[in-house]
Amino acid sequence: MKDIDESRAPLLDHLIELRRRLLWCVGAFAIGFALCLYFAEPIFAVLVQPLLRAGQGKLIYTDIFEAFFVNVKVAFFAAIMLAFPVIATQLWRFVAPGLYANEKRAFLPFLLMTPILFAMGASLAYFFAIPVALHFLLGGFEGTVGGVEREALPAIGNYLNFITKFLFGFGVSFLLPVVLMLLERAGIVTRAQLVSGRRYAIVGAFAIAAVLTPPDIVSQLLLAIPLMLLYEFALIAIWFTERRRVRAEAVGDA
Repeated sequence: MKDIDESRAPLLDHLIELRRRLLWCVGAFAIGFALCLYFAEPIFAVLVQPLLRAGQGKLIYTDIFEAFFVNVKVAFFAAIMLAFPVIATQLWRFVAPGLYANEKRAFLPFLLMTPILFAMGASLAYFFAIPVALHFLLGGFEGTVGGVEREALPAIGNYLNFITKFLFGFGVSFLLPVVLMLLERAGIVTRAQLVSGRRYAIVGAFAIAAVLTPPDIVSQLLLAIPLMLLYEFALIAIWFTERRRVRAEAVGDA
């Protein structure tokens, strides 16, 4: 009973610390949401630029409450982006005290790479993948068929779901090197296992692309090909980190 009583205080301290970090995250998101809700229309004006570059200059409402909920969704999407540095910092501050100094040095670069890779993936989607997908999806299906005129009039809610799914899908997918390097660093997988599983990685890349992009082959290729390249990049990065660890161990032994 004495051992149980002594173990309660550290657990309670951890729970209090976790609650404090979560409150910081919720507070940052709430402030970001209120700010982004006020600027929802300018933010949405940025999100519709790929549609304009694809030659489509009109969006329609198909529901009474759609205009309001679109602003809420835009604010929610932008608030997550805005609050992410605070959330990542609070996560690091909660985990860091339980790590050794060498573990902190090993983990911190991955944490710093996360927003950079996410921004790279979202930028690739915004400036290249989304316009190409919209050109393919909207460009060749207008005109007259059997005497009936067809015109593309995307609904504003559908377009917002389309572009946010693309941005999040590409952003999260670009974190693949960080995930693989962390798994290798933790000893869960080895580089040899990753190399031998390359064919399964290709299948997995197309499966992820099928889930995160619209059901057309062009959109899926636009995500699957970068995923395969990122997998190869992760293998190269792991090779360099393995060589550096071997050299460090050799110096330590000497």
